[in-house]
Amino acid sequence: MFWDNVAWVYDIFVNVINRRTHQQLKQIIAELINRNDNVLECACGTGMLTEVMAQKCMHVTATDYAEKMLKRAEQNCRAYSNITFEPADITALPYPDNTFDKVAAGNVIHLLDEPMKALRELNRVCRSGGTLIIPTYMNKAESGTDSGFSKAVGKAGADFKRQFTSRTYKQFFLDAGYSDVQIYEAQGRIPCAVAVMTKQEESHEGN
Repeated sequence: MFWDNVAWVYDIFVNVINRRTHQQLKQIIAELINRNDNVLECACGTGMLTEVMAQKCMHVTATDYAEKMLKRAEQNCRAYSNITFEPADITALPYPDNTFDKVAAGNVIHLLDEPMKALRELNRVCRSGGTLIIPTYMNKAESGTDSGFSKAVGKAGADFKRQFTSRTYKQFFLDAGYSDVQIYEAQGRIPCAVAVMTKQEESHEGN
């Protein structure tokens, strides 16, 4: 798997190559998490946002499909006792309905064959009145051309299924039936947009 293969160097991308974006992203995420929150994080990678959320909340269940990424996240976050690390598929989460106060999934939506299936799962496990927090990299210029970033990682083996601007990213969630979508932007070499919305109570199975 591509993400298992790059787990050992991913922290260089996080902390060096795209540091400016990630510093802003961490600030955005920190402001969205509260002390009493029980948080689920999908696609935790090597734990960049896991650590931020652990500092702010009661408990984080951090998951990833790539086991080597998960192991590095556990190493990077070993100072925190309020994190549980578990392997999980974002499109088939092993948690009951209405379990978590906040559900986060960072920089993964653009990689998925079935993003709506994943979104339904994130929504399902979020409690009534809870919040979905879904950052993703903006890897398509407003002109419609592919970015250098998406081309480079595509050649390396990461397959981008979708490429978003902030405008089209917000529209993605509006089309899924969410009406209260807020977008926060983290600017840097590879910018990131964070979509924030309240759990949707009505099923959107048909979307």
